[in-house]
Amino acid sequence: MRVAAIDLGTNTVRLLVGEPDGSGGFRPLFAAQEITRLGQDLLPGGVLQQEPIRRTLAVLRRFREAAETHQAAVIAAVGTSALREAKNREAFLDRARREAGLQVRVISGDEEVRLTLLGVRAALRIGPGQLVLMDIGGGSTEFLLADGPEVRATVSTGLGVVKLSETYLRSDPPLPTELAAVREVVAARMARLCTQEIPEWERTTQGRERRLLGTAGTVTSLAAIDLRLDPYDPRRVNGHRLTRETVGALFQELAALPLTRRRHIPGLEPARADVIVAGALVCLGAMERLGVPDIVVSDGGLREGVLLDALRRAGASDQSPDQARFPHG
Repeated sequence: MRVAAIDLGTNTVRLLVGEPDGSGGFRPLFAAQEITRLGQDLLPGGVLQQEPIRRTLAVLRRFREAAETHQAAVIAAVGTSALREAKNREAFLDRARREAGLQVRVISGDEEVRLTLLGVRAALRIGPGQLVLMDIGGGSTEFLLADGPEVRATVSTGLGVVKLSETYLRSDPPLPTELAAVREVVAARMARLCTQEIPEWERTTQGRERRLLGTAGTVTSLAAIDLRLDPYDPRRVNGHRLTRETVGALFQELAALPLTRRRHIPGLEPARADVIVAGALVCLGAMERLGVPDIVVSDGGLREGVLLDALRRAGASDQSPDQARFPHG
């Protein structure tokens, strides 16, 4: 059985078509992604705007056609932060059904983290031990604390790169005062997360190795820039370690450049150039507050988790999510 997964995010829409590989994982058949920025100008009114809606529906329609061309029996489409927050969500979902032929399921922050962890575990083949997973998105950033197969805690924050960029980074290149404002917001949110929402993070990691894993466009882009990849190579990005010093240096380099020059940096998708500075600040702020020396990058994430979950629900996989494997090589 072939299954398609569509991850409809605040910034990017991602498609993956795959089939069972016979050992609990999947074999990829087709993958695509496009930045449509559904969450553009969502704040402060909380209303999806017509042009981002038009762009996104057009891509959803093409992705549905591509999934059908590749004979996907099931198309599992999920929406995240922008659709969770939008006041006109139901109108958008209705248009997605009528115009794109897709039933989009809006998932909670906790469900997003669960599925993302499934995709990351399969991609990195993580063994036992404690880890923190960070998923930096356009409208929100999710954090998860796991100890082996046990999920200890999850938090969805409003630290989305589109939101932060639109709210604070108005100059080109960003002014020092604007960068400082983002740093402040990230530091304050991370402090509240670690001391009030999940205080056990600091208690349980004392005397133990802290592992921070990262997924989604910001960290994969930082890895691709660090590796100077052109074109992008998921095999080299997956498992790449970014040190705190490297992330800091990349931030300084990116923040000093005007947008026109940022768009030409090897490894950086041009359409992501306007939000990568905010993303680097979120990544750096999290690393500093969690006290980790590096972050391990996963090319697999929510899209892959949705696919694996859909295969399991369809009865096409006979292994548990923790045993699922991501294709390598």
